Amino acid sequence: MAFSSVQFLFVFLPLSLAVYWVCPRRLRNLVLDMFSLLFFAWAGLKGAAILVLLICINWLGGLSLGRLAHKRPLLALLTVLNLAVLSGFRYAGFAAQTLNAVAPGLVPVLAPALPLGIGFYVLTAIGYCADVAAGRAVPEKSPFRFAVFLAFFGHGPSGPIVRYGQQAPQLDPCGQARCVSADRFCYGIKRLVLGLAKKAIIADQLALIYARVTAVPAATLPAPILVLGYTAFMMQLYFDFSGYSDMAIGIGEFFGITLPENFDYPYLACSIGEYWRRWHISLSGWFRDYLYIPLGGSRCRLRRTCLNLLIVFALAGLWHGTAWKYLAFGLVHGALLCLEHLGLRALLGQLPKFFQHLCTVVVLWGTLIIFGAPGLKEGLAVLRGIMSWQTGSKGYTLAAFADTKLLLILATSFLLCGPLQALLPKLKAALYARKAPSLPGMAGLLVLLFLGLMRVTAGTYSAFSYFQL
Repeated sequence: MAFSSVQFLFVFLPLSLAVYWVCPRRLRNLVLDMFSLLFFAWAGLKGAAILVLLICINWLGGLSLGRLAHKRPLLALLTVLNLAVLSGFRYAGFAAQTLNAVAPGLVPVLAPALPLGIGFYVLTAIGYCADVAAGRAVPEKSPFRFAVFLAFFGHGPSGPIVRYGQQAPQLDPCGQARCVSADRFCYGIKRLVLGLAKKAIIADQLALIYARVTAVPAATLPAPILVLGYTAFMMQLYFDFSGYSDMAIGIGEFFGITLPENFDYPYLACSIGEYWRRWHISLSGWFRDYLYIPLGGSRCRLRRTCLNLLIVFALAGLWHGTAWKYLAFGLVHGALLCLEHLGLRALLGQLPKFFQHLCTVVVLWGTLIIFGAPGLKEGLAVLRGIMSWQTGSKGYTLAAFADTKLLLILATSFLLCGPLQALLPKLKAALYARKAPSLPGMAGLLVLLFLGLMRVTAGTYSAFSYFQL
């Protein structure tokens, strides 16, 4: 049940809000827990059962960590249990396929259905246990409050990955932090509408170009069409995921739960390091705080720092999916960050900002070809075709992959992914202002809502890209 689906927008969200606001305050966490469980059960009862199991394990584990003098053994056990659940669903089939590629028929290949959001709430649970063990957080005593923290349907499917220390004040349904004023509710509506517009009006339309290009073998397509298809993918990925994050933040505000920002116009970055500080901020922060820094971070010798970066980004790549292309994507980004530490960042810093930005975007686009291609072999074929500027087979024309409307949407996406907001600071401030919008702002939101709902009710919406994680 995607946030941009008819079922969610017209049934699930209004019903959950109605029940939540009718119930007494002391019962509101229970209401959120019930609706969150229903949300995950909609995607599969097995996935919902796994989520309940992880809630129980990590809640009890957190309480035990708070009482023990020596916490490391239990923390290690809880981490292994969480990762075992994730690995059993996501990586067992990948490992079997890899072994069978070397020795066919060696092990059976199983492909269990992936529970919705498992990659996100497993990282959230591990972070909670690590914070409790380190004394950065006090164990949550209420299982209902803990379930809201870990599995609230507003952020459970695709993040942002929340930290218990940030969320704890908002877990008390009777607390001041949970109060929802008219301005706060209006802010939630604004973020929900903006996210829906990003998803339904822009991302889902750009996905049509990408789908048409990837449906044809890369070796047969002219280079300009390959450039078009993977440029559309780059923009679709941003508007899809940042649109989801906007909707998640808006939904959280309806229930008095403020979620962290997950994007800060990443395509304006002037280095790969800056890109990761702007893209999927909660995930980058998680890997930095719970993996990179414990490995030694940048406090080690340069050689060890580079090894730490390669380890972190290899795991980050595999976290995105069970295919060699994701591992390659992660390793390439790790290697690029190593080059920045070795002096590339200082070298690029001598260039004008525009050229720093241009170099970063071109390199990023090349890595996203690997990420977005159907497979690693296909991604390499695309890069080879673009770098050699292949002519491809005859008969492939631009009109077969994108009409005028889609090209206009693609051009508009270039402006709306950050340049327009950078040129018009007042527009950027208005988008994030935590108060009721002005009359022109309300009119603009109504237009976006109307256009977004037209797409949704026409059945042209699709699941968010990161729902598969």
